[in-house]
Amino acid sequence: MPKGDWRFRIAHREALIGVALAAFNIIWWYGFAYTLGSKPPEEYTYILGFPAWFFWSCIAGLFVMIALVFLVVKFVLKDMPFDEEGRDDL
Repeated sequence: MPKGDWRFRIAHREALIGVALAAFNIIWWYGFAYTLGSKPPEEYTYILGFPAWFFWSCIAGLFVMIALVFLVVKFVLKDMPFDEEGRDDL
C-alpha cells in the first residue's frame, strides 16, 4: 500500500477513537471508585445491594461503555475495502 493511502488516515482516526473510549472508561471507573469509595465502609450508600462506588464504577460503567461503543460503531466508524482498488479521494 502506498504511503498516502486514504485507509491509513481512517484507520489512525478510528484507533484514536478506540483509545479515547478506553481512556474514558478508565476515568469513569477511577472517578467513581475512588471518590465514592474513599469513605469508611460504615458510611457507604447502597444501590441494589452494591456499594454505590461499585455500582457506578463497574455496573453502570459497563452499560455506559456498551452504549458508547454501539453508538461509535453505528455512526462514526466506516466500512472500507482491504483491496488495492479503493477510493483515492479521501
